[in-house]
Amino acid sequence: MPLTSNYAARSDVGLVRSSNQDSGYAGPYLLVLADGMGGPAGGDIASSVALARLVHLDDDHPPADELLPSLREAVAAAHADLEERADADPELAGLGTTCIALLRSGNKIAMVHIGDSRAYLLRDGELTQVTTDHTFVQHLVETGRLSPEQAERHPQRSVLLRVLGDTDGDVILDESVREVRVGDRWLLCSDGLSGVVSAETIADTLIRVPDPGRCAEELIDLALRGGGPDNVTCVVADFLDSDDLPPGLVPASGPQVVGAAATDRLRGTRGTSGAAGRAAALSPAAPSPDDDDEPEPPRRRRWIGRTLLTLLVLVLLGAGGWLGYQWTQTQYFLAADGEVVAIYRGIPQELGPLTLSTVHSRTDLRLDELPGYARDRLESTITVSSLDQAEDRVTELRDEVRAIEPEPTVTPSPGRSPSPSATAEAG
Repeated sequence: MPLTSNYAARSDVGLVRSSNQDSGYAGPYLLVLADGMGGPAGGDIASSVALARLVHLDDDHPPADELLPSLREAVAAAHADLEERADADPELAGLGTTCIALLRSGNKIAMVHIGDSRAYLLRDGELTQVTTDHTFVQHLVETGRLSPEQAERHPQRSVLLRVLGDTDGDVILDESVREVRVGDRWLLCSDGLSGVVSAETIADTLIRVPDPGRCAEELIDLALRGGGPDNVTCVVADFLDSDDLPPGLVPASGPQVVGAAATDRLRGTRGTSGAAGRAAALSPAAPSPDDDDEPEPPRRRRWIGRTLLTLLVLVLLGAGGWLGYQWTQTQYFLAADGEVVAIYRGIPQELGPLTLSTVHSRTDLRLDELPGYARDRLESTITVSSLDQAEDRVTELRDEVRAIEPEPTVTPSPGRSPSPSATAEAG
């Protein structure tokens, strides 16, 4: 029975943070989630580097007996890369990231994990937390010094004991290999979700919403309704029998990159195409071999070689930039346009003087009609994967507006005081 996967990755900056330090990746064989830390820029870099060092495995997809060794090697490369960056730049001291990576071959799936980002498995209607948080509070729970209920409210629940990056300790990964079954649904999420939304609500949403992309968006909406104190990233993947797909289902076909790593989507690729190549472009180029022992070429030859190399780089950058811009025009998102909600084509970013989005259509939805959490979400944009999904989200927002019932207004009769019951309710 051949397996295939249908997957989606979504990320949101949240309602408190000014930047997104999460990075997420979803592809046919690889799922990755990284939650960075270390100052305004360090966390962005840490999670992006971790993702960039792993994405080539989606193209390589090694055999089952090489899944864990391949993941270990890629994570070790990410850790070494982050240490080098921290050593070279004092402003990056202390940068680090959590990391969960799942790599599949056939019906086997391997997982490596470090930090407090989580992996959940929904199988036969039952949700299981597969990972264990590498936090100080979780250690207290495991040693019997705290109950799980106390841990949820502990002020040090975010203190990590293990991460990738500029740390004093060794990198110790949790590792496992499992069998994939048809019908399995996996969720990878940052603590921006698991720290705000209960496991019961997460399970209900995973069971209730069949489409991975819509499910990830609804989970993010739940975190935002809970205050959105942190970046929120979700990667959802379903495993299906490719010979017996539900009618009308077309599984995802290309990689998806979200969060901090997605801000580099317009960079040139390094040896691969698509989102995986854009993510791989974050990795530092391999150092050139030491050529001190080579005879120095004549000055004219050196000048010609440098000129040709410069021209080649300019051509490649131009081609990469054009392809990147063309890709942005296949994307859509929802945001405010004046006082109403609009569907935009492109991505909500600027590249120098170039704006990478335009208004596709304005709706009749006024911002002041929307519930507060929906207005907050629109301030940071609602990303979708297609125009159809954008129109579906507009329809859902209309339904939410209709569901809001106006509060009744009671006008006391002249000369009469409010009743005791009314006074109690007002207090």
